[in-house]
Parts: sequence; C-alpha cells; structure tokens
Amino acid sequence: MSKGIYVVVEQRSGKVQNVGLELIGEATRLKEDLGDDVVAVLLGSEIEDQVERLYHYGADKVVLIDNPLLKEYATEPYTKALAAVVKEYDPEIMLFGASSIGRDVAPRLASRVRTGLVADCTGLRMAKTEEEIAKEEAMGCADGTRALLMTRPAFGGNIMATLMCPRTKPQMATVRPGVMKRIAKDTTRTGELIRFDAGLTDADMNIEILEVVKATKKAVDLTEAKLIVSGGRGIGGPEGFDMLRDLADVLGAEVGSSRACVDAGWIEKERQVGQTGKTVRPELYVACGISGAIQHVAGMEGSEFIVAINKNDTAAIFQVADLGIVGDVKVIVPKLADALRKYKEEKANQ
Repeated sequence: MSKGIYVVVEQRSGKVQNVGLELIGEATRLKEDLGDDVVAVLLGSEIEDQVERLYHYGADKVVLIDNPLLKEYATEPYTKALAAVVKEYDPEIMLFGASSIGRDVAPRLASRVRTGLVADCTGLRMAKTEEEIAKEEAMGCADGTRALLMTRPAFGGNIMATLMCPRTKPQMATVRPGVMKRIAKDTTRTGELIRFDAGLTDADMNIEILEVVKATKKAVDLTEAKLIVSGGRGIGGPEGFDMLRDLADVLGAEVGSSRACVDAGWIEKERQVGQTGKTVRPELYVACGISGAIQHVAGMEGSEFIVAINKNDTAAIFQVADLGIVGDVKVIVPKLADALRKYKEEKANQ
C-alpha cells in the first residue's frame, strides 16, 4: 500500500531552497489528515550538512541521495534517482516546487512511473466531505479519504480548478514558490536519515556540464522580498514605474506589477504578481493603481500588511487592504516617498 508524503527538496550550490521548506510545511498540514510521515528527498553531492535543517522545518525522515553526478541539476540522473525512490518506497503523495527544476523533472518522472501530475498548484488538501470522498471512490480510489485535491488556475487564470489523480500513485503536484508557508523552525526536532543508493552510473549522465555561470541580479526574487511596491494600469504607463522605484528605494523594497502592465510591455514578466505570475507573502505590500482583480489578489492576499492607493473608492483592492488611500497615485506616491525620505533623514540626524 502506498504510504508517505514525499517532498523533493531543491538545492542549488549545496543550499536548500525555500520552496522545499515551504512544501515540507504544507506536507505537515496534509499529515494531520493523512497520518503519514513527511519524507524529504534531497539529491546532490556532499549535502548531508543540509539534512538537519529539513528536520527543523518538519521532515520526519530524509531520503538522502548523495552522488557526484547530482551536484548540478541534469534531467536524466535526477529522473532516474527519483524513479528509484518511487519504486523502493511507493509514496502516496509526491510534491515538487514549480521552479525551473521542478517543472522539468516532475513531468518526466510522472511519465516514467506512469502516474498523473497536476502542475503549478496553489492549493492542496485531502478529500474530506462525503461528496468529495464519493467522487474519489467513483474514480477508482480504494480509500477516498486518501485522495489529494489539487487546485490550480485554469483558462488563463480566470477560474480555479480542483483536480485529482486517484487511480495511480504517487499523487504528484508541482507547487508555486511562495504559495505555502513554512512552519516555525524547531531546532530540537530530529528525524530518521535514510541514505539511498539510486544505482547511478556515468552512463546516466547524458550531457556534459562545461561551466556553471551564475548571473548577478540586483533585484531580489519577489517570492523572497519582505517589502514590495507594486503597480497596475492606474500608474499610467512605463514611466509610472519610475516613481514606484523611487518609493521602493526609500523603503528598501522590490517593485512588482499586475499582469496588465506586463502585457502592455511596461515591465518585465518576472515582476508580475498574481495567478499567472508569482505568489508573494511580504511583510508590506503597497498596491499602486491596482484595481484588485481576483487573479492579482490571489497572488498577494497572504501579505502581512497591504496598503492600497487608488482613485476609485469602490476598487476591489480595498476589500483586502489593511490601509486604503483614495486619491491620484501619481500625486500620492511621490509625496509619500518624499515624506519617508525626510523622516529617515531626521532619524539619522538625531
């Protein structure tokens, strides 16, 4: 019988990435309904020093596959190693981050082990209601209470679809970075380490990595930002982002955007927040000239404190805002930046 909630933890340059810790946190919540262990799967080379951190964030067990062939990500050896894990341990659920790595390896693994995959999920839960359980059992799941319901945007983000793959195991999903919350770190937690030999050989490496070039980015990834100043169609044009960048500089924040601005070519795609962009959870989110369409709100409503600036006092964004300012964003934002700059100068001179 399939058992266990397995989380494939992404590492880069020997460091565990946040999306893996977020997924372990979500797995601990699924564990409350399923009752299975949370098992982190860590692949890489000389990365055993990262194992304790996975315990601290909720993993009950860690399957460690430490092999020089896995030092840098390559599709074939990673897929073979994960397929060996599935064959050996028969997981009930297997979760991946919807990162460049997760989006590459997850569908290949699903094909290799002949199971389903729901991509780019924003919500996960176990079937609970009688209706849900009946539907799962009708689809061939022997025990409907062990069916994973996976929610993702569909039709361009206009609706949220809940999907399931109960006939085959593991039930697999990729989940967007920033969607799930890490649990509080507990340094007293320990777990079981399983060193797993996936049987990799040099023949499994079907490419040669000549050089790894790391691009230097001035901007922080939005999913990691603690402060975000975001603009919508109401800022008027690409020049409107200049005043947002000025405010962001004063706050030490990153600049985000609604889909409308990205589609108009005012700002690059990687700055987009929303269902078809990035999901963020900053301490402060300042929405400037953003109407508050459900697709955008879905990507930022988890922010700790939301400030909305819009001249339309009935804009939907005010329904999720902690503080709303009704007025012209082109007037308010520069004044807000000047006031904050003056405040910081006065504090520095005290």
